[in-house]
Formats: sequence, structure tokens, C-alpha cells
Amino acid sequence: MEPFKLNLMIIKRQHLNIFFLFIFSLQHFLLAAQQDGRINGRITDNASAPITHATIFLLNSTRMTLSDQDGNFQMDRLPAARYTILVSAVGYASQTREVNIPQSGSMQVMLPFANTRLGDVVVSAQKRDEQLQKLPLSISAFSNKEIQEYRLWNIQDLTGIVPNLYSANPGDGRNITSIRGITSTSYDPAVATYIDGINQFSLDTYIPQLIDVERIEVLRGPQSSLYGRNAMGGTINIITKQPSNQAHGALSLNVGNYGQQRYTLAWRQPLVKDKLFLGVAGMYDRQRGYFINDFTGAAHDRQNGFTGNYYLKYILSPHWTVTANVKHRHGRNYGPFSLLGSIEEFNREPYHLNQNATTKMLDNTVNASLAINYAGKHFNFSSQTALQSNYRYYDRPIDGDFSPIDGITIRNNYGPNWNNIKVWTQEFRISSPAQSATTLNWTAGSYFFNQNIPNKQATHFGEQADLVGSPDKNFSIITSANGKVRGAALFGQLDYRLADGLTLTAGLRYDYEHKQQRVLGQYQTDSDSQPAFETQADTSASTNFQAFSPKMSIKYELSDAQMLYGSYSRGYRSGGFTALSSDPSQPALRKYKPEYSNNYEIGIKNQWLDNRLRLNLALFYSTVKDLQVPTLILPEAMTVTKNTGSLHSKGLEMELAFNPIKDLIFTNNLGYTDATYQTLKLALSGTEADLHGNRQIYTPQITNMFTAQYGYTLIAQKDIKLTARAEWLALGKQFFDLANTISQSGYQLFNAQLQLGNPQLGLSIWGRNLGGKKYIAYAYDFGALRPGDPRTYGITMTARF
Repeated sequence: MEPFKLNLMIIKRQHLNIFFLFIFSLQHFLLAAQQDGRINGRITDNASAPITHATIFLLNSTRMTLSDQDGNFQMDRLPAARYTILVSAVGYASQTREVNIPQSGSMQVMLPFANTRLGDVVVSAQKRDEQLQKLPLSISAFSNKEIQEYRLWNIQDLTGIVPNLYSANPGDGRNITSIRGITSTSYDPAVATYIDGINQFSLDTYIPQLIDVERIEVLRGPQSSLYGRNAMGGTINIITKQPSNQAHGALSLNVGNYGQQRYTLAWRQPLVKDKLFLGVAGMYDRQRGYFINDFTGAAHDRQNGFTGNYYLKYILSPHWTVTANVKHRHGRNYGPFSLLGSIEEFNREPYHLNQNATTKMLDNTVNASLAINYAGKHFNFSSQTALQSNYRYYDRPIDGDFSPIDGITIRNNYGPNWNNIKVWTQEFRISSPAQSATTLNWTAGSYFFNQNIPNKQATHFGEQADLVGSPDKNFSIITSANGKVRGAALFGQLDYRLADGLTLTAGLRYDYEHKQQRVLGQYQTDSDSQPAFETQADTSASTNFQAFSPKMSIKYELSDAQMLYGSYSRGYRSGGFTALSSDPSQPALRKYKPEYSNNYEIGIKNQWLDNRLRLNLALFYSTVKDLQVPTLILPEAMTVTKNTGSLHSKGLEMELAFNPIKDLIFTNNLGYTDATYQTLKLALSGTEADLHGNRQIYTPQITNMFTAQYGYTLIAQKDIKLTARAEWLALGKQFFDLANTISQSGYQLFNAQLQLGNPQLGLSIWGRNLGGKKYIAYAYDFGALRPGDPRTYGITMTARF
């Protein structure tokens, strides 16, 4: 029997056993109907005034309610246990509280104003709701308020804000993200991205634009035990806003230089009180572009797009919820891959290029999901099913030589049967229930996926092809590749309290993948009278990969405000096939091996001065073996991936937040990474070069983001404030090619914002890269590069209603 089918049968049988156990247990619990308690109380500010519409969320459950006009709230039909609730409201610092049922009486929760202390942060990083300061791992979290303050519009904007994170793209909207020196330039990323619990499976099908986001969590270091493939460097976990019983909306209007426009509108309301809820968010964005094409005399990278996020949530009972969600992005880019041909061009005129072939990239992504959640007395259960698709193509051939000559163009417009990526994923998960006072917390689950990747692309050599080294002209090399990937996984993690303040965490994941690849190479002249002939016969191959990814950590809580931890985790990235090699002596489908990493980390988390000072520190050491190195081969425009070398990365991280006095807050997020190759051998100019000791690409040695923000109250009765904010981002030297010949020296960027308003209405003036620093953000190893964004500025108007 085929190994994949055998493994799949074993996993399915285990999954069915879990499912039947779940159904049997559920019937028992429903019959027992042990719903014998309630949580009630009153939410006030520090002057004992009631807070209306405060959100009270029972961690690790489906239960949530809002406070009424008197600040009162109530949750009924809760089994006797100890729980943790999170209380939050706009303009106030969030608080967590422990509550016992049925012993606890009415609760009195006082929320301090957000400008007087740092709030408690709850994250779902380990697929459970937990306090960030209690987690034994390096993690950054940003609330909706912080997302607006940093003006995070795209995932790449996290660069430097998160210690040791760098993100950029060549102009196609697909971000290459590096954390702690773990990165990849292939479409199979080394940093996983999850949106509302759904794995954005590859760079083909993810949506990097941020819209209507409630919270962003960035986990640093391998997270493979819970998140699986592609989480070697870490995981970016994005949670969008969910609908509730409160009808409310938000509007944001942004205009700026370079024709920049961004308009967002979100609305959430109950359709049936306490039962059915609707959430809708939409964004239209456009810009004239930063680049001028001297060949046409026009702006080169004009862009526009529409992004949507739609929710329908149904509460079947106090224990069951069903949520349907659709996200989509329809983008148009009139100058994808706005690249300069060389460093000399960048030094001369960084935002001018000269290309004769211009095109429009149509990029359509749709992600749909269905989540079913059950929260019970003895365990929780969740099912998440997702379908993702992306259809991206150029309406006309795109310039492949980045010059005005008729040398090379790339075509991929072969109809919807090609370059239309589709992914199906399914995760089942069971975990310990909402009770917080237990010795053991656990999570277990299974994961399945199927990915279809039909790619067809032609490299055309024009009339002046001899100028790019081609012996012939007016012909095309056509590559057709059909890839299919299927996989399954089992995972589990538990936290065991060994003694007061001492907790051990252990996790393990087993991944299995089956990959199939089929390729065909053809040569086609421009003359219609001559049919295409094969340069590579129709060839297919398949292979299997499997891996165990363990994790272990131990933490010791010195007090409620201080915690020490140490951890080990292993990362895994699946192997695959390189389609057509540029070397005709090589096989058409050459297998490359999986990539593995080991990460060791120690850290300390501190909160002092009544939660006005927070300081988190971490030291890490990582090793990577069988490193996958994708190389873009020109002029064929093919990516060849090989296992070559090993990497060691070590460094430190610091995250500081300080609220010394009312309305004044400082933050400083510092990262240092020393990532070097212990072994690395590559073919350069026809000979093999030993590059050991070279530095990792897309890894600034230092990242440092410092912010200072102060708010001055103008009209206390209306809560109208004038808030000034300054940001200083420093990035150290980094390299863009493995030979370390293309580099960007360290540089600094200054951002600022001035805002006038209250929690309901706001007007702000902002500027980014105010010094007009010119720097390289992305570069290919053959020399083509993309500059970073120039000085931008604009006005933002916001409204909450």
C-alpha cells in the first residue's frame, strides 16, 4: 500500500476514535446538565463611574458579554470551577480576573485609563487563551490601538517593530519575512502566517493587507509542534475583529502623497440578539506609485485593490458556536516587480527605471472558512475548515531584463486552468476546558491539507536577445509544471504544574507529506508555421517526507510580576522538487531534502511599578541543517532549489514599555542577530565557491524601534486630546545574496504623527521616512533590486459609531 495512504488511514482511524469519544462524552455531559453557577459584577473607572459596553470574555470558552449602561454584567449557566475573565473597553487598560463559581459573589472590576498604566495582554499563541507575560516563549503582541498608532497597513510594516524581524518584497506583494535569521526567498515561507486560526498556506494564497484587525501576535523561534510546516522562524498570528451583541462600526479615510488613498469601513451588529451576528469590513486602496518609467514617461507602479472580510456567527447554545468567514483581495498592479537593474542605477536615480515592456498584474485571492467550536465542562473542541485560492497573471508579458531593450519578457497568461492555486485545509482540535486552576492543561489535534499548483510560464527572447547572451532570438521557452501536495499531521502539547510557580511544557508533532510534480518543457518560435517541440519530455515524480517536531520548556514564576523560562524547540520545512534545471545534464525533477532547525532560548519577563513598566529579555541560539537555497536562474526565470550548507544564529531581544506619568509612554524593541553559515558551497561563475562564514540574507544585524508618545487633554468634558508620537527605526547592515556582494549598510528611519480627537472622532497628520533616506529593501542575487519606500506623508480621519 502507498505509504501516504497507509499513514492517512492510521491518522483517520485515530481521529475517528477521538470523534466518537467526543460524541459519547458530549451526550453524557448534556444529560448531566451541570450548569449551576453564574458570574456577575460591575465595571467602573477609577472614579467609580460605570463603564458601558465593556467586553467581558471568559478565557478558553465561547462565552462573552457586554456591560449595560450601569456597568453591570452577568453570565449564567456555568459549571462550578475557577475561571479567568478578561475585561476590556475602549480607552481603558484591560484587566484579567480570577473568579470561583459558585463561591464568588458579585465582582467589582475597576479599569484604569489606558494612559495611566499598561493593560493585561491575552493571546492565543499556543491555541489557548493565555496571558502574554505568563508564556515561556518570545512573543510580541499589538492591540487594535497599537496597530493604528504604528500605522500597520501591511505585514511587512512589522519590520523592526518586532525584534529581529525583517520583511520586504520585490514589488509583487509577496513578502519575504525573516525572524532571527531564519528565512527563505521561495513561495514556501520559513515564517508561518495564520489569520483567524487559518494557515495562509503559501505566499500564493495569503493576504498581507491588514484590515479590521483586533490583534497581531508574533511568535519568535520554531513553532512547529503546534503550527507545523513553515513555522521554522516563527509564526505571525492575526486575529480580526469579531461580531457581538453590540452594533457598532468604524470608518477610516487616508490620503497622502504619491496619490495614496486608503478607505476602510467596518460594521458589526446582532441579527438575532444573543444568537446570530454579522460582521462586514471592506477596504479600497490605491496609489500612483513611487517609480517613474523613463521609457514611457509615466508612473510605473500604479496600484489599486479591494479587500473584504465578512463574518456570520451563530450561537447554537451556551456551548456551541458556528462561524462562517470569507476574506478576499482583488488587486491590480500596473508595474509589478519595479526593479532597478544594478546598484549603479540605484545610486544614480533610485526611483527611476527604464523598461520597454509594461503590464498589469491581476491578483485575485479568496479565502473561505467554517469554524465550529464547543466549550464544555471537561474539554473544548474545535473544527476549522478552509478553502483558499489565488489566480494571478499578467495581462501582457512583463519585462524580464529590466531595461529598454527587446531582450526578455515573461508571459503567464494561459487561462484560468493555469496559475490558479487552490488549497484545502482541515484542523480538528480538542483541549482542556476553561477552568484555570488545574494542574494540567493540554491540547491535541489533527491537521490535513491538499494543495494544487498548476503553473505555466513562457520566457520570450526578443529581437535583441543577443544582448542578454542568447544565441538565438524571437523564440519562447515554455515550462508547464503541475504540483500536488497532500499531507496530514498529529500534534499535542501539555502544560504540567510541577509545584507552585513551576510549570513544564512539552509538545510533539508528526507531519507527513506526499508531493507529486509533473513538468514539460517546450521550445516555440515566433513563427506560427512552426509548432512547439519538446525540450523536456513530459516527466513526473513523487516522494514522501515526514518529521517529528518536539518542543519543551520550563518556567518559574518568581512572583505574579516576574517569570524566568528556558526552552528547546525544533523547526521543520518540507522538501520538494526543483522543476526544470538550467543545466541540461541535470534531471528534470531533482529532489531536495527537508530543512531542520534547533532552537535554544532563555528569557525573563518582568512587570513593575503597578504595571507601568514592562521589560522582557531573551537570549537564543539556533542551528539549521540541510539549508534550502532557492536561486532564480536567468534568463530562463526559473527557480532552482538545492540543499547546501548549515547555519548558526545567535542573538538577544529586548522589549520595553514604560508609562512613567499619565499620558506619556515610551517603548523600545531591540533585536541583535549574528547569523552565519558554518558550511556553504555554491557554484559561482562556473566554479564551486566555499562561502562558509558568510552572513545570512535578509537579516539585519540590529533592529531597534524606539517610540515616544504624549497626549495633552484639551477639553476634558469631551475627552479631546492632542497626541504627539515619534518613532525611530534603526536597522543594521544586511546582505541580499549568499556571496555577500549586494548589501545595505545600516540606516535609520524617522516617523511622526500628530493626532487630535477623542475615542469617537480623530484627525491625524503623519509622516514616514521623514529624512528621505534612500536604501535597498530587496535584491536578487543577480543584481536587480528594489529601493525602500521614499518619504511619505498624509492625513487620516477616523470615526467610531
